[in-house]
Amino acid sequence: MQLTRAGFLALLWLFVLAALRVVRSDLYAASGIRVSMPGFRRSSGKQQARGKQPRQLVVTHGALAGTRISLDGRPILIGRADDSTVVLDDDYASTRHARLSLRGTDWYVEDLGSTNGTYLDRAKVTAPVRVPLGVPIRIGKTVIELRS
Repeated sequence: MQLTRAGFLALLWLFVLAALRVVRSDLYAASGIRVSMPGFRRSSGKQQARGKQPRQLVVTHGALAGTRISLDGRPILIGRADDSTVVLDDDYASTRHARLSLRGTDWYVEDLGSTNGTYLDRAKVTAPVRVPLGVPIRIGKTVIELRS
């Protein structure tokens, strides 16, 4: 009987520790601190050569990984709304979460008052920010990049 109690107590503590680990990783992700993501790579400076213009929006992580959208100059709305260009099925994304828009020759990302925020690389987006080629934009569990 004592062994059963001790085993049950050990399983209970393992469950509590696993729950705390998940909560900790969610808090770090929400605060903008970089946490390791399997398969996530930093972009190189070579990719950002002058004269290369973004031609595609590529989803690199998340439920829509591998999705490619051709950039034609029209704004791209990202969120859970059905009329969004990129419709996210993500509890951490707002209905109208962010917008990518072309200004001159550069693309800018703008947070549309989302609850959990939009991040360009590690920085939280609070105003429209220019998006360089290959720099990750994180919205909830989804990561997207501009590519040529």
